Amino acid sequence: MEGYSFVDIYATKGIEYLIVIGFLATFALFSWYIALRGEESGEARPTAEFFEWFRVPREFLFHQGHGWAKAGNEDVVSVGLDDFAQKLIGKVDFIDLPSVGSRLSQGEKGWVLRAGAQAIPMLSPLDGEVVAVNEEAARSPQIVHEDPYGKGWLLKVRPARLAANRTNLLTGRLAQRWTEEALHGLRHAMGGNLGPLYQDGGTTLPVYLNGEAATTVSARAIYGEGWETKVREQFLTEGMG
Repeated sequence: MEGYSFVDIYATKGIEYLIVIGFLATFALFSWYIALRGEESGEARPTAEFFEWFRVPREFLFHQGHGWAKAGNEDVVSVGLDDFAQKLIGKVDFIDLPSVGSRLSQGEKGWVLRAGAQAIPMLSPLDGEVVAVNEEAARSPQIVHEDPYGKGWLLKVRPARLAANRTNLLTGRLAQRWTEEALHGLRHAMGGNLGPLYQDGGTTLPVYLNGEAATTVSARAIYGEGWETKVREQFLTEGMG
């Protein structure tokens, strides 16, 4: 048709497309290079994730009684209590740990948290022999509150049947879903007034109990009298001495 001319956009835009493709390829190569350098240098990449109020590290195995296990070197597994547990229990005065050489059974009493006159047992996440205990954390449980997945470990255990125990432990998305259910229970108890942490785990959003701002969220603040019964329910140790 007279006055009409076909415009080949691939010809006119070819340089722009090549620039975009080149940029994407360069970015992919750069990202790969950075990741490779990190692996070669042994730099630890962050793996801990926050699920609102609670840390749920991907590489940890979680028991539904809120204990955790993490395999280490020389067939020894570190054991402790998770972030949900340490926040729920609040201030702890002392932790009764089993002695070195003791035998643990998954789902049975592993250690006891002492909070005032209350003794709150927690379950062992796996079977095995205790080969080391964290006496410093037992005497000063503030360490557990500050770093439950690191310096706040409680026991080193030589597992008896870790592969079988894993079937009863949660990790990754399953652990997050389980934490979500626990959080839902707390929100229900608080009438929906439990605010989350920012994703980096830093500043907290407002939390209100009985219409007043609260700086911490613990079973004492949430449930009041009889809080220890609610904690035992969460830890699956109702009726356990």
